[in-house]
Amino acid sequence: MAPPPLIQLKDISLTFGGTPLLSGVELSVSAGERVCLIGRNGSGKSTLLRIAAGLVEPDAGSRFVQPGATIRYLPQEPDFGEHKTTLAYVEAGLGPGDDHYQARYLLEQLGLTGEEDPAHVSGGEARRAALARVLAPSPDILLLDEPTNHLDLPTIEWLEGELESRRCALVLISHDRRFLTNLSRTTAWLDRGRIRQIERGFGAFEEWRDEVLAEEEREQHKLDRKIVNEEHWLRYGVSGRRKRNVKRLGNLHALRDQRRNYRGATGNAILAAAEADKSGRLVIEAKSIAKAFGERKIVDPFSSRIQRGDRVGIVGPNGAGKTTLVHLLIGNDPPDSGSVRLGANIEMATLDQHRESLDPKLTLAEALTGGRGDHVMVGDKSKHVIGYMKDFLFAQEQRGTPLEALSGGERGRLMLARALAKPSNLLILDEPTNDLDLETLDVLEDMLGDYEGTVILISHDRDFLDRVVTSVIVPEGQGRWIEYAGGYSDMLAQRGADVKREAVKADAATEEKKEARAAAPEAAPRRRLSFNEKHALETLPKTIDKLHAEIAKQQKLLDDPDLYAKDRKKFDAASAAIAKAQDELAAAEDRWLELEVLREEIEQA
Repeated sequence: MAPPPLIQLKDISLTFGGTPLLSGVELSVSAGERVCLIGRNGSGKSTLLRIAAGLVEPDAGSRFVQPGATIRYLPQEPDFGEHKTTLAYVEAGLGPGDDHYQARYLLEQLGLTGEEDPAHVSGGEARRAALARVLAPSPDILLLDEPTNHLDLPTIEWLEGELESRRCALVLISHDRRFLTNLSRTTAWLDRGRIRQIERGFGAFEEWRDEVLAEEEREQHKLDRKIVNEEHWLRYGVSGRRKRNVKRLGNLHALRDQRRNYRGATGNAILAAAEADKSGRLVIEAKSIAKAFGERKIVDPFSSRIQRGDRVGIVGPNGAGKTTLVHLLIGNDPPDSGSVRLGANIEMATLDQHRESLDPKLTLAEALTGGRGDHVMVGDKSKHVIGYMKDFLFAQEQRGTPLEALSGGERGRLMLARALAKPSNLLILDEPTNDLDLETLDVLEDMLGDYEGTVILISHDRDFLDRVVTSVIVPEGQGRWIEYAGGYSDMLAQRGADVKREAVKADAATEEKKEARAAAPEAAPRRRLSFNEKHALETLPKTIDKLHAEIAKQQKLLDDPDLYAKDRKKFDAASAAIAKAQDELAAAEDRWLELEVLREEIEQA
């Protein structure tokens, strides 16, 4: 028997501007389920998640949430309101019985102090604070809209592990294939206003989607042939039997209506870089380049030879100096020492991650044409702005849309359109995957595969890196960078460890400590209980007592032999509650015993 849903959306419909966005959508999520919500940009995923969170009222349909179930929703753009610090913002999301320690703990795990002013945080810091806010209460249901946006790789991998360890139900929107594959167990595909669902994770989605679309195409082809045959009969085969003819003519009209009302799948973007003449074989040669800001070493020293056709990925935590390294390599910023030599005939095009650099009042057409006429120069050819917009999946009606009204995905496609129009043989791409849907990512990967020039790419998307790059440059701390052959997974295999946020922290150790380490390199640091482990040891006994009390309370209800006959719902609720409490009790007792044994071992060492 399937567990009852924690949240259920039934027959949800919503129309924006005369166009149906959602039509009879059904979504049900039970305890512990891991659902990834997939769909094209603009398909209504974020709107559906907001309906599930109770923030948007649909035109029709119903929303059910199991009484007592707690929901937390992570929006793409967090609203900090009047909160003075990130800690105050996170604590405001806690319920009356929640542990306030979790707010500080999660902020610390996410690389924040809690004292940051929300009015002056970066996009990555805002996302981390918002994550701490929804994770701290340990809700029954987590609704996450693009949780990895603006996060660096160490934080993405930490978040992945954190979500994997939790027992809550999860509904997840993301463009990060690796993240989706590792976390999801069910896939809900929102396509043309409706949801199709498979009880498999994202790893099985793309093959299944292609099969569904291929079958749909075959059915449409059959429909077209049937209409042609019926029209041929109408012109040449009408007989004198009026009743039969009227019925057949009605069937033809119905077939035509079916064809007319059919909403085909959205096409893919047509991405093509305007390529300049070939560069020389050597594109960039860096010899022992170094850069420091005050006492902090950003690059110290680094050497590399990048040749025509190479695809170089640069990864690392936020603040590691990835963008600084790129500016050094392409000659935008002189090194403190060492030298950089650019090859012959270099034509560079850059995609900057700071999309807000464009005037938000500009229209889409003005941003593409530079405000000059109706044509875009794509390489050395002139193309009408409407045609170029369609290549990047913009509708003709969006020509006059101000940039401030575009979605994140639309802004991403706009920046790609601007960068790729410029003739180049060296592409510099800083976070090109942000906000792009999976289909557009596929096209971007294909375009980069066909591009004859050289690519330098900063990205936190592990799957994208594996598919695109030929080498990966990674920070090792203290300004040291190392280049590994292959993609991201190849780098991990060679390096033997994930990229850690701590690798970029300034070294606070004194020379005295360095000498002590050198004198006794074999001495391992003494193991201590972490702050989190100490807190768990202190609080777990209280948790265990509460769970024992809850089990006794529910057992008292179940001791009534007539409860099942008198009140089936109450019996089922008590049975589910006692089972849940017993599971939590077992986990809490195991964890307490593990920590107690560890504490004794440390004290006896």
